[in-house]
Formats: sequence, C-alpha cells, structure tokens
Amino acid sequence: MAEVVEFRVPAGSGQTLLVWGLEPEPGLEHSLFSAFSKFGLLYSARARRNAAVAGPGYYAIIKFYSAGDASRAQRMCNGQRLFQKSPLKVCVCTKQKGFQQQVLALNSSKCQELANHYLGFNGWSSRIITLQNVSGFDGENEELGKTLQKRSVKYLCAVEVTLPNHGVCTRGVALGEADVENGEDPLEFVTATRRVQKLAVGKALSSAFQKILLIVLENGKVVVEYNSSQEKPTDFLTEEELKGLVQV
Repeated sequence: MAEVVEFRVPAGSGQTLLVWGLEPEPGLEHSLFSAFSKFGLLYSARARRNAAVAGPGYYAIIKFYSAGDASRAQRMCNGQRLFQKSPLKVCVCTKQKGFQQQVLALNSSKCQELANHYLGFNGWSSRIITLQNVSGFDGENEELGKTLQKRSVKYLCAVEVTLPNHGVCTRGVALGEADVENGEDPLEFVTATRRVQKLAVGKALSSAFQKILLIVLENGKVVVEYNSSQEKPTDFLTEEELKGLVQV
C-alpha cells in the first residue's frame, strides 16, 4: 500500500510512537535516535522524566515521517532491551477524539533532510531566483524628549526547487525581516542583513517544498506529485515578474 509523505511536521498518530520503561542514562535521546532511525527517517526523539505518580524512569515520544516506518519500528522494538537491561514497551499513539493538532511546515533544513532521504542527494536542486532588499523605516517615536528611529531590514526571496528525475519544478516566495535597534551601527546593520537574507531564503525554500508530495510505494520506490492545493498567485509569475516584485 502506498503512503503519502509531505514536507510538514509529522502530526498523525500513526507516525508517533510512545516508548516507556526507559532507564536514566547519559545520552538517552541519542540512544533512542540511533535505535529507532534504523527503521526510517526520524523527525524527532524526545525523552521526558515520568510524572511522580508513574514512578521513577523516563518515557519518550518518537516521531517518524512515515507511518509505515513507525509501525515496523513498533513491532520490532516492543519488548526488546535495545540499549538497556530491561525491555522497553513501545506502542503507536492513539488518536484523541476532538483533538486536532496544527499541521506546521518543515523548516528548510528538515526539508532538505527529507528530500535527501527519499530522493537522494542528486535527486533535487534549488536556486535563488531573486533576493531583494525591500527595507524601509518604521517611523519615529517620541520618548523622553528624544526622537528614536528604528530601522527594519526586510528581504524578499523567490526560490525554485527542481526534481529532474520526476519532471517537477516548484517555487516558493517568502519575506524575512528583523528590526535593528541601532540603525546607525554598521556592524549591527550588516549582521541583521545577513540574518534576514538567510531567513528569507530558508522560508522560501520551505515554501517551495510544501508543493511536493512524496508517494512511497510498497517496493520502496518514490513517485512525486505536485500539490496544487498549495499554489499561490506568485507561482504563475515569470522570472522577470518575480525579480520585479517589491512586496508580498
């Protein structure tokens, strides 16, 4: 049976494992990550101390991108000792009725990690179409008889992601911004500018990946589909029009 994997933070109950019976040890989360990542790419592995009423020890929440990987990990790890002396208990989290978790987009580094896992390091590429300075001044405020001017640094970025083996090409447009408390300090301004540029590029890359759906088949092969539900008006602009864009 095929499974759809999106470039979003895993929120489904089938993608999440609950592990309990954990013994305290240095590097517990690292041990969990190493043990469970053998079954597929992980989004996160977080260990927490048991509540007082539950007694001593720890439990963990393991999030996979694939529900199939999570199910296989549960079957293989439940009742096993793995990296400790006593056996672990592992179960797939059950969905709570009436509770709907917000689905969040993956950040750019997680998007790249997911793309590398399913498509290969040479299976995709990205390029910056435009990175524009759309900064301005926020205005003046009177405080203690002094006029203070706070400069806002803003950059607009458009990125293109291409999957040549699947004939899919997507775009993402995003705005990065930050306030510079002392706009007259060149070092502070340059530092803020670099940070905002990096932020804009990362957000645009993440936006481009949101339009990609990975269809993972039973034989392990991956089919890619374009997610038209994530389309935005900027997706229909030419490169020249994108480069001339001055606001979102």
